[in-house]
Amino acid sequence: MDEVVEPATTKSGVPDANDVYALGRSPAESVRLVRQADEWATDSKALLGRLALAPGQSAIDLGCGPRGILDLLAERVSPDGRVIGLDANPVHTAMAAEFVAPRALSSVEVITADARHTGLPSSSFDVVHASALLINLPDPSQVVSEMARLARPGGWVASMEPDTELVLCYPPNPAFNRVCEIFPAVFARNGADPWMGRRVPELFRQAGLEDVGVEARMQVYPAGHRRRTVRCDLVRSMWPQIVELGLASHADLEAWDAAARSHLEDPNTVAICELLFLTWGRKPL
Repeated sequence: MDEVVEPATTKSGVPDANDVYALGRSPAESVRLVRQADEWATDSKALLGRLALAPGQSAIDLGCGPRGILDLLAERVSPDGRVIGLDANPVHTAMAAEFVAPRALSSVEVITADARHTGLPSSSFDVVHASALLINLPDPSQVVSEMARLARPGGWVASMEPDTELVLCYPPNPAFNRVCEIFPAVFARNGADPWMGRRVPELFRQAGLEDVGVEARMQVYPAGHRRRTVRCDLVRSMWPQIVELGLASHADLEAWDAAARSHLEDPNTVAICELLFLTWGRKPL
């Protein structure tokens, strides 16, 4: 029998955040997250527009990765406000610091910590934000509870989370279908929920937040747009785990990936590759 390797744990016995992150820690995943910040900028601005974040206020981006929305938050709280970018992966916090430095975002500080238990003081922020963080963790309620704790009374908690059930590709393509079929099986291997987006409003209410609002957004991206191949990109980031789990061989994955990408490059192919849920709620006074 093969040895089962358990995820590393923290001193408190909780699995390390980096080991339960569903998409792994490859350099390619870091690059994808940087690109995702650009691709989701319009949606992120729409979410921030619901919150009325103003100059002089404070905000935190939990699970900011190598960039997050640190620049968008800094624009809204400057000149006298404060922004914290927090991520458990020191590689990503180093990249985030490199992103901040040349842009003279003096209001931004980047720290390495676990979003589930940040160690930061309660009621510290006017806005507590996370994007594509809850979907990657086995117990997202831990993060939502921490988000509510960090928000000041009357402050806002906001989240933008994908819901990966809605995928459309027409004309149908067997290789793309196979990529989509294998995605939830490997993505959920550590307990992550690929259909997280729809659950967030309920999690917010369970955490005691009020005035919870939700908006769903999706796009039909044109041929050549990098977001068009996001499902292929996500699966590609998990190739080692897919092979290790015996779900497919490396040769199979290469063949499916090439065929699916070729189909998506066709301008006559209609593709919807994700659904985003924007959710916001206020901490009671």
